[in-house]
Amino acid sequence: MILVALGSNSAGPWGTPREAVAEALRHLDRGGISLVKASKLLVTAPFGVTDQPDFVNAVAELRTALSPEELLAQLHGIERQAGRERTLRWGPRTLDLDLIDYHGLIRSDAPPLLPHPGIAERIFVLAPIAEIAPQWRHPVTELTAAEMLARLDHEGEGRLL
Repeated sequence: MILVALGSNSAGPWGTPREAVAEALRHLDRGGISLVKASKLLVTAPFGVTDQPDFVNAVAELRTALSPEELLAQLHGIERQAGRERTLRWGPRTLDLDLIDYHGLIRSDAPPLLPHPGIAERIFVLAPIAEIAPQWRHPVTELTAAEMLARLDHEGEGRLL
């Protein structure tokens, strides 16, 4: 299973954050990538740098023959089309696409790091995964997204759009 997290909290060339996430989902269904399914949109408080607008988040399950490196390059290309500029870590962004899991591959020596570090602390990633892939298990901990969610403080967990 290939999982990608999507997020936006700043308007850009593709419109509002909600419109940017919707357009990104369309881009994730071309160029050798097939969109299998996507979660509902979730509005959440920002992670890391909190003095910024709320994020619109989702998770998509993809199918592709691209390698993890090739897929990451495609994701970065989509981010650039949406006006993404990599400046402040965890800062505002027109679009953020993170490769969360690539068929259970565990890799910590070269990008992309897999599974994506920090999944276990991020409600905005875990809740959408639990929605679209309840059977998915973290490749290292072997916990489901629902099991990881149960371990978190759910204050400010977000609202569905």
